[in-house]
Amino acid sequence: MKLIRNIPNGYKLFRSVSIFNNYLNDINKLRDAGEKEEERALIAKAVKQWIDNVFDIFDVTCNIKGQENIPMDRPCVFIANHQGYADIIVMLKAAEGKQIGFVAKDALQKLPYFGKWIKALHGVFIQRGDAKAALRSIQVGVNELKNGYSMVIFPEGTRSHCHDMGEFKAGSFKLATKAKVPVVPVTIDGSYHMFEEREIISSGATVNMIIHEPIETADMDRHEAAELPERVEKTIRDGLKEFE
Repeated sequence: MKLIRNIPNGYKLFRSVSIFNNYLNDINKLRDAGEKEEERALIAKAVKQWIDNVFDIFDVTCNIKGQENIPMDRPCVFIANHQGYADIIVMLKAAEGKQIGFVAKDALQKLPYFGKWIKALHGVFIQRGDAKAALRSIQVGVNELKNGYSMVIFPEGTRSHCHDMGEFKAGSFKLATKAKVPVVPVTIDGSYHMFEEREIISSGATVNMIIHEPIETADMDRHEAAELPERVEKTIRDGLKEFE
C-alpha cells in the first residue's frame, strides 16, 4: 500500500531530475576541456534550477542559519548528520551558488537519473563492506577536493530516520585532512518528515539547518586531526539541541 501511495510523488521527483539533462552535455564538455571554474558554475546553476523546482513541488520550507559560513571561494568538506534522503536536497539548497558533490553508497550509482547526476556533481561512490575499496574511494574524493570540487559526507553512514543522531565514523574525516581543506559542520533537523517518518514521500516538510563556522585543517598536527571527529560531532549534536 505504501509503495502505491508513493508512486505519484515518486514520479514527480524522478521527472524533476530530467531538468539536469538540459545541462549535462555542456557540463561534460567543460569537464573534458579542463575548464573547472566554468564547470563548477554551470553545475551550481543546474542544481539551483532543480532544487527550486523540488522545493516548489513538495512545498519544502528550509530555515538556514549561518549560510555566511560557507567558503564560496575554495573547496571544503561539509560534514552533516543524516536524518533522511531529503538531506541531499537541503544541503544543495544551503550551498546555493556552490558546486558540491556527495559521498554516496555505491548502490545509488545504478539508480536511474540520480546515479549519473551524483557522478556529474563530482560525487564519489563507496562500496560498503570493502575496506580497501572504501579507501580508494576516499582517495578519489581527496583528488576531487584538490581539484577544487567540494564534497558532502554523512559520517553516520546511514539515515537515523528521526531527530536522534548516531555515532560518527572517524575515517570519514580523512577526506578533509588529506586534502587540507576546511571542514564545515552542518546540523540538519526535520528532513525525515519528507519520507522516513511514514515511509511516504510527503509535502509541506519544514527543515531547520545550522551551517557552523568552518574548521581549518591545513595546519593541523596529528593530535588535532585525531580530535577532529569528536569536535565536529559535538558541534552538530549541540546544534540539534537548539531544535528540541
